[in-house]
Amino acid sequence: MVDGWIILDKPLELGSTQGVAAVKRNLRQAGYGKCKVGHGGTLDPLATGVLPIAVGEATKLCGRMLDASKVYAFTVAFGTETDSLDLEGGIVATSDVRPPLADVHVTLGAFRDSIDQVPPAYSALMVDGRRAYDLARAGETVELPSRRVTIHALTLDSWTGSEGAVETATLTAHVSKGTYIRSLARDIARALGTVGHVTMLRRLKAGPFAIEQAISLDKLNALGKGAPLEHVLLPLEAGLVDIPALDLDPEQARAVRQGRVLTGLPFEDGLYWARLGTVPVALVELSDGNLKVSRGFNLQDVAE
Repeated sequence: MVDGWIILDKPLELGSTQGVAAVKRNLRQAGYGKCKVGHGGTLDPLATGVLPIAVGEATKLCGRMLDASKVYAFTVAFGTETDSLDLEGGIVATSDVRPPLADVHVTLGAFRDSIDQVPPAYSALMVDGRRAYDLARAGETVELPSRRVTIHALTLDSWTGSEGAVETATLTAHVSKGTYIRSLARDIARALGTVGHVTMLRRLKAGPFAIEQAISLDKLNALGKGAPLEHVLLPLEAGLVDIPALDLDPEQARAVRQGRVLTGLPFEDGLYWARLGTVPVALVELSDGNLKVSRGFNLQDVAE
């Protein structure tokens, strides 16, 4: 059995589902047979960077990964807005305004907060049973409701232009789940009295996984040609490093695996991952000393 995470540095124009398919194919070619595989958050085809792909029991944590915050680097080109808000779409608005650098700094400060954001028409959100991007590509008008998102941090890394007028701005944003960077770029440009679209988008972090842990598609493909699995696979618990571990004895581990509630535990309320030795047993919630299982893991070497 294969259980854990493959963190792919997704290349340009590869879809997230294609990334999952590549993992399945390489595991099969390496002789591991049929494995359950899922990803922890879609990346646009024109985006690159961290795509967490869960294998085996780690797929039980995909929902938690979808809820995690993300960090992106992206470039906004001012003066042109496209219908997709990136390089894929057609031009829908232009402006001669190029914002002064001082205005960019001030405006970014206004976005470091909880904000209401309208997702792009070119998104995977469902509208009357159909994907919004399918409707948009068919020429239909797509109106999506705004949603509340949080911009934890937003910094200007570099810019191009002349005499203080900014042509392009490269930013880094730490954002909550559900945030669309293309919409953020659109709204920043409009707040500056112009229009804009994203020309580069790279995910640097997703939940606990950073770009430094990501592997190239070439390295993934090497797995199917005989490279060792340990060169590409992180353990299941790598997706749990942002929450505390709770050590169980063999009898407690047996009870947790059977779904029984443990009582009288002297720990603070909250989310934990319970383990026996080094082996994850379950994702658990502790409340008033009572432990309840949220998701159990069927891994080897756990007490039966």
